[in-house]
Amino acid sequence: MTEGYCVKCKKKVQMKDPKESKTSRGTKMMKGKCPDCGTTVCRIGG
Repeated sequence: MTEGYCVKCKKKVQMKDPKESKTSRGTKMMKGKCPDCGTTVCRIGG
């Protein structure tokens, strides 16, 4: 699973249902949900 930082919980969490997408500039990123609070969590890759 993919890890991301939840700004609401203020800790690193394992993303729930991660999906790959792209930013407006074309950089890859993973988007998922925080398993604790349900907030959208993102991790930008290279």
